[in-house]
Amino acid sequence: MFKGIHFQSHSLFKNLRISAAQRARLHAGTGEIACRVIRTAKKLGVKSVAVYSIADSNALHVKMADEAYCIGPAPANQSYLNKSEILKVVQKSGAQGVHPGYGFLSENADFAEYLENNNVSFIGPPPSAIRDMGSKSTSKKIMEAANVPVVPGYHGSNQDPDFLKQEANKIGYPVLIKAVLGGGGKGMRIVQNEQEFQEKLEASKRESMKSFNDDNVLIEKYIVDPRHVEVQVFADKYGNTVYLFERDCSVQRRHQKIIEESPAPHLSAETRRILGEKAVAAAKAVNYVGAGTVEFIMDSRTQEFYFMEMNTRLQVEHPVTEMVTGTDLVEWQLNIAAGNKLTKTQDEIPQNGHSFEARIYAENPQNNFLPDTGKLVFMSTPEPSENVRVETGVRQGDDISVNYDPMIAKLVVHGEDRGSALKLLIKSLNEFRISGLITNIEFLKKVVSVPDFKDGKVETGFIEKHRDILFESKKSAHCQYLIQSAFAVFFIKISSGSSTLPNSGISLASGSPWDLNDSFRMSGTGIPSYKTVLRSNDEDYSVSITQTFGLPNAYSALVTDSKGNTLASSSFTVQQNESLKLTFDLCPKLEFNIEIDGVLYKPVVVVQGSQISLFEDTTRFDANIIDKNEELRAILTDSGEKTGSIRAPMSSNIVQVLVSPGQEVDIGTQLVILEAMKMEHVIKSPKKGKIDSVKFKVGDLVSEGQELVSFLGEEKSD
Repeated sequence: MFKGIHFQSHSLFKNLRISAAQRARLHAGTGEIACRVIRTAKKLGVKSVAVYSIADSNALHVKMADEAYCIGPAPANQSYLNKSEILKVVQKSGAQGVHPGYGFLSENADFAEYLENNNVSFIGPPPSAIRDMGSKSTSKKIMEAANVPVVPGYHGSNQDPDFLKQEANKIGYPVLIKAVLGGGGKGMRIVQNEQEFQEKLEASKRESMKSFNDDNVLIEKYIVDPRHVEVQVFADKYGNTVYLFERDCSVQRRHQKIIEESPAPHLSAETRRILGEKAVAAAKAVNYVGAGTVEFIMDSRTQEFYFMEMNTRLQVEHPVTEMVTGTDLVEWQLNIAAGNKLTKTQDEIPQNGHSFEARIYAENPQNNFLPDTGKLVFMSTPEPSENVRVETGVRQGDDISVNYDPMIAKLVVHGEDRGSALKLLIKSLNEFRISGLITNIEFLKKVVSVPDFKDGKVETGFIEKHRDILFESKKSAHCQYLIQSAFAVFFIKISSGSSTLPNSGISLASGSPWDLNDSFRMSGTGIPSYKTVLRSNDEDYSVSITQTFGLPNAYSALVTDSKGNTLASSSFTVQQNESLKLTFDLCPKLEFNIEIDGVLYKPVVVVQGSQISLFEDTTRFDANIIDKNEELRAILTDSGEKTGSIRAPMSSNIVQVLVSPGQEVDIGTQLVILEAMKMEHVIKSPKKGKIDSVKFKVGDLVSEGQELVSFLGEEKSD
């Protein structure tokens, strides 16, 4: 019997009911997967135990678990990767099983073996299967023997750079360099020609060593216009193995998925069947047990497919499979770990409707998807239902830090067919509202609106192929949103009863607005007015609002650009009823109904310091309140694009410093390599010049906006 499970998010189960027996589990991980596993544990009557780092002491999975134990500081290698500390918690809590979630130690054969040697159940496959499938070269040999098609390439042990280049030349460019261990796009580089092979090889090996403590790589033929199609498999300890159909995960950035769906569009029934059967053959070839995913790369033109790798764990995108098959895969995992047989045969597994998953990340798509960090000042999600799931491990007020993955949530929807599921996905994305840091929500809205996506024409180069649409130039601010934003700021300011906005340093007037003849007021005698400047998309707009004499709810607005040109002269009214709601939590938030030139809007406006975020129906609008202090701040945090000095694009660690003072560099010369959110980011020179100084050394932690490198002939920053 189990008396507790540890999760690799991390959580442990305690007193888990499986087949009338009480078990306990620990979960060893963080974020939404820990919360997701704990929910199933509670459903089954199983107590859960969580482990957490100091940085996660207030995390949602810690609050949800029945018990929680701190196992070390923020760096993962001192906490979530610390096997001995995890075992101590297992023994202290009396847990009898560990659920590894995904990430961290979930595909670590040594960890699984370590637990088994200490009489603790690992909720996953046997260590031998993890080892066999964890090595891309070994797994491909096994697949070839099992008659599973593999991509042409070199999977041997010779790691001499010149030899690897020769093999790449034989295969023919483009080729793909991949880390032998690991996944998630880490240690993976596409090489277009022989000239860039050495640089890409070094980067792949360096990232692989950092992520997996192993820098061995393999070389494969890179298939142009490929699709990423994977099959969910499940096996028990009695030789029974089934597949729960396929998922298409082709829409990716940085070789990492952002939208997944099941079933994969435009697959013939015969291809779907063969995919499933080959996936089962792959699992049986390594005596697999539990949940696994066999990943294939598919030629989008011919539907020919090749084995890529097997993920020996639960996948991030497993909810879409649950939606179309009506299963709880975590419950299946726990039952298999408890020694039970699969409850369904292949013919008994249904495939109903269509499901999408969209991953909500704290990242900036306009800046090469660099992760963002900060506080979730405002977070509003779609209402969960039978057909809408919001999987998250954070709440409003939580911090997204540099220490772990920047995923905020997963939005999962289900419909009776692909068209209805897509409509629900679009609707739900419009209801997902976050302020306080940059997210990819608006980018996801664009992706799902591209005609090719609607038609199911997806492949791994989808984002690059549709770059012109997805990264179109910023448009001028719409005047109606400038007016709404200005009104919201004024109302929040007045309601606060002070001369500054709450939780900000911005002064909008000298003294109380109620006492000034020229102040903005909701009622009263005279003709009060107010004027401010809002900056949106790097453009400044002046907004003047004047109350209509004798009509306390009616106003006129004048919007001009930085050159004084009139962009709008409008009249508007604000409904003074229950629709006007002002709250002060982490920052001011105003909900109201406003009618501008006969059109009714129902915005939600969040003001964080000098930043304004407006959400209205399907639109998000962002602006900054501009005054002298704001202008000074902008000058002090100038990115250096005009001068050529280099600043950190995000909070990160210095991995490598590639230049030194006095060195001549050209445009594109690599200067510094940063690491944030487990990914490397290469900072290159924007111009020709000579290095004056390097501000940091390897191992230093830098904040967003800090100067990294300066050039001779420029004014030095403080």
